[in-house]
Amino acid sequence: MKIQFLGATREVTGSKHLITTDSGHTILLDCGMYQGKGMETDAANRDLGFDPAKLDCVILSHAHIDHSGLIPYIVKKGFKGDIYCTPATRDLCALMLADTAFIQEQDVRTYNKKIDKQHPHKEKGKTYKIEPLYNQQDVNRAMKLFVTYGYDRRFRLFDDVLLTFTNSGHMLGGAICSLEIYEETSSQSSPHERGLLPSGETGKKSWKRLCYTGDIGRKHCHILPSPQLFPQCDYLICESTYGDRLHDEEEVTEEQLLGVVEDTCVYRKGQLLIPSFSVGRTQEIVYVLNRLYNDGRLPHIPVYVDSPMSTNATQIFRMYPDELSDEVRDTMRFDPDPFGFNTLRYITDIRDSKALNHKDEPCIIISASGMLEAGRIKHHVANHISDPRCTVLIVGYCEPTTLGARIQQPGLQWISIFGLDRKIKAQITKIEGFSGHGDYQEMIDYLSRSLDVNLVQRVFVVHGEQTAAETYKNHLHDAGFRNISVPEKGEIVEL
Repeated sequence: MKIQFLGATREVTGSKHLITTDSGHTILLDCGMYQGKGMETDAANRDLGFDPAKLDCVILSHAHIDHSGLIPYIVKKGFKGDIYCTPATRDLCALMLADTAFIQEQDVRTYNKKIDKQHPHKEKGKTYKIEPLYNQQDVNRAMKLFVTYGYDRRFRLFDDVLLTFTNSGHMLGGAICSLEIYEETSSQSSPHERGLLPSGETGKKSWKRLCYTGDIGRKHCHILPSPQLFPQCDYLICESTYGDRLHDEEEVTEEQLLGVVEDTCVYRKGQLLIPSFSVGRTQEIVYVLNRLYNDGRLPHIPVYVDSPMSTNATQIFRMYPDELSDEVRDTMRFDPDPFGFNTLRYITDIRDSKALNHKDEPCIIISASGMLEAGRIKHHVANHISDPRCTVLIVGYCEPTTLGARIQQPGLQWISIFGLDRKIKAQITKIEGFSGHGDYQEMIDYLSRSLDVNLVQRVFVVHGEQTAAETYKNHLHDAGFRNISVPEKGEIVEL
């Protein structure tokens, strides 16, 4: 078989890895959208590197847009195969892909208006405008192709390809994807393998085992279980987002959050703005605030989750209590709603969102997007960045070109938001511990517990900036893994 690395190579967005088996099956691991550069990512997203009409199926590790966001686009371009994932991933994709389509339409409308002003006298027959990658109709068509399976259930994609999902602990529905592919080899198959042989096969081939981690969660997470052990593999494709750093301890993170709340909202009487991804990160922060509220430690101030998608996603979390952590389920024995408390309000109406910009009272506003590239939080930050009473709290990874990353530059005094330069007087603070990605030690401990490293023939490090990926490669080598590489975009490897 061959693997072509088409995205998230030496960067953390646009995950796409194309497998072509010896029997001719084409399987795409994730179909992620490039994010973080506004309209600059448009060309990268349109250039898939493969023909969607010739693709047999997609295996989706989880619903985050950098892993799922181009699924409606490949459907628009002719893909008609199945999309395999867990039930929670399907439910979250229905929300997130629709939201992405809406954002695209807004972004394209704004871009085209700008182009009209730049080219008032267009050449005949020449257009400068662009169309969205896809629309809501494309999303609706894509959702009909989803096929779901629960965790730890081995099933056949094709006669010679098996797949098992294992809980990755990264987000609700997130999965480690373990493939077994029956192909020519120099060795004979074992009795165990012979029990799985496709009809009519004699065992002259053997099962090649390939694991794709998607994104790996934290060892200790408030709302999700720790990553579960997955089957042994011969070939490993592993993420490396935090391959060069370690997180704070869980207790420190909670105390850090409480400290920022007290400093901003109690002592400085300001507003605490938290850019947060709508799915996963928002629910974790709300759960921690809920726990502080139950313990009587949270200051009595309004807390707003200003995001329709966060509101709807939280409802999906409530639908899957069996996939939440033991801690959450224990909490639910005395608190039936771990994602709600008396001073918390979920906001969906845009008029209520705009009204927050005129409030002068201390409060907490949690809103998307997590990298400050779009959404309501960008407006809130624009309106409060010059207020020294306020704080912008970054609670996760921000791709280097995004506003969320740029705003953290030491000594930065001015920042451009919506085309206007704004003086930075608010405090800019970061708490790493809320990240949904394991750090390098957590990931290596997890891989080492799941696998006999001596049986892993090759490791491919993806989904990490080049420095993080190369550093993680060294950490993996120190842990006993061998034949480790950091693929380039478009690189093809034969196994």
